[in-house]
Amino acid sequence: MARIDLDLAHSYLSDPKQDSDYALLPLQMSFVDGGAYALLGPSGCGKTTLLNIISGLVRPSQGAVRFDGADMTARSPQERNIAQVFQFPVVYDTMTVADNLAFPLRNRGVAPDRIKTRVGRIAEMLELSGQLNQRAAHLAADAKQKISLGRGLVREDVSAVLFDEPLTVIDPHLKWQLRRKLKEIHHELKLTLIYVTHDQVEALTFADQVVVMTRGQAVQIGTAAELFERPRHRFVGHFIGSPGMNFIPARWREGAIEVAGHRLPIAPALAERLSAAGEFMLGIRPEYVTQTEAGASGALPVEVSQVQDIGTYWLLAARAGETVLRARLNLASAAPDVGATVWLKVLGPHSCFYGGDQQLIAAGVEPEQPGASA
Repeated sequence: MARIDLDLAHSYLSDPKQDSDYALLPLQMSFVDGGAYALLGPSGCGKTTLLNIISGLVRPSQGAVRFDGADMTARSPQERNIAQVFQFPVVYDTMTVADNLAFPLRNRGVAPDRIKTRVGRIAEMLELSGQLNQRAAHLAADAKQKISLGRGLVREDVSAVLFDEPLTVIDPHLKWQLRRKLKEIHHELKLTLIYVTHDQVEALTFADQVVVMTRGQAVQIGTAAELFERPRHRFVGHFIGSPGMNFIPARWREGAIEVAGHRLPIAPALAERLSAAGEFMLGIRPEYVTQTEAGASGALPVEVSQVQDIGTYWLLAARAGETVLRARLNLASAAPDVGATVWLKVLGPHSCFYGGDQQLIAAGVEPEQPGASA
């Protein structure tokens, strides 16, 4: 295993002149030895380019890649000692499952007894033990992808194992099983794993640290809890969660913040920072928007435009001026009628504040008491 340090940028153009010419804008990040990471973001954000730079399939147009301090920028994938698992299965159909798993070890001259032990262990982890003597050609796509995963994991001496959306061809009801298996394998084998996906559930359940990417930028690196509770960039608030974070235009005015024409008093300790910001965005996740009594501190009157029964909660959509707010309300409470005016609390300990795309103040705000909208 190895510590991987990146300080680079990349463009597929020979003479990039503006940010949009870059597949990866300048970034600096490190992957510690034995860590489990996910690169998460929408299609085209640069996550596969970043993975291919780590593996050596792509050389960055600027900067360097280092493994344990050694410059690997010009080194081939073989020299970097990387294992990579791709989106679609890469197996030898004429070989048995056992021979497919053993292939990377035989190529490196590992002793037969050690190969047998290692193949047996990986097969057991991936629940392939009963299929070791079957030819890969006769297996379903999900079993073939398990073989690909196993071939990536079977070597003990790799610097890192890289996964490029490896569960794409897996049936949805089997994905959670394989995610759980990969998590168990990581804990047992202590491999450095880097996993590319656009699926936030895959990323947040698999990785210890998630790198959220958009438009060639790594905008935040953190745990699942950090990304959900304290998104440092508006894209993270939008992309993480179902539905994503609410963003409400707000401004500082005469000692309070003004939201949708209503004044919300805030704690004095925050007044100076928000007064300097002028106009900003108030961010609050639907999970933390609560229905409350009229005139309650930190609350706004809104007009209900839609109510959906999701099965475990009511998903409420309501208008506050020109802004649509979404709230996840407890099914134990009666759903408000469409067209009704209700009060929703938007300012509290889970509120965040953003100037442009960047966070001004993290969650942890409490409104001034008592407070009323005017």
